[in-house]
Amino acid sequence: MNGAARLLDVNVPMYAAGQAHPYKEACVWIMTEVAKGRLDAAIDTETIQEVLYRYGALRKWDLAVSVATELLIVVPTVHPVLLADARLAVDLFRQTAPRVVPARDLIHVAVMRNNGINEIISADEHFDRVDGITRLDPRRLFDQFTRR
Repeated sequence: MNGAARLLDVNVPMYAAGQAHPYKEACVWIMTEVAKGRLDAAIDTETIQEVLYRYGALRKWDLAVSVATELLIVVPTVHPVLLADARLAVDLFRQTAPRVVPARDLIHVAVMRNNGINEIISADEHFDRVDGITRLDPRRLFDQFTRR
């Protein structure tokens, strides 16, 4: 399953680190595949901010640090959010706001486009509404590669 890098959405490591959830098993598997180098994935700096923000809001500071630190170790590529990405995100927001794509996720889309990435591993179906982006659902990936 290696090949061109896919962007790993923040919900994958968070479901993997979290409590029982329908996505937990699949996300643990994905994170393991990335850690073992069998799944080529990347994140952007916004992903780290989202981990720290969410767990910080829940007052789970130690978990925030742990998940963010592990993510930076496990995922080999971390794309910065550059000025070109910010500009593209603003343009994408203008284009897609009526389709209800969260602004924070448009940052990811902009980073993807500016880095030649067209696949994102995510449980968030709103990525399906973005032209040129293919969302890979974690549970479908898990089923596809473990049920052979």
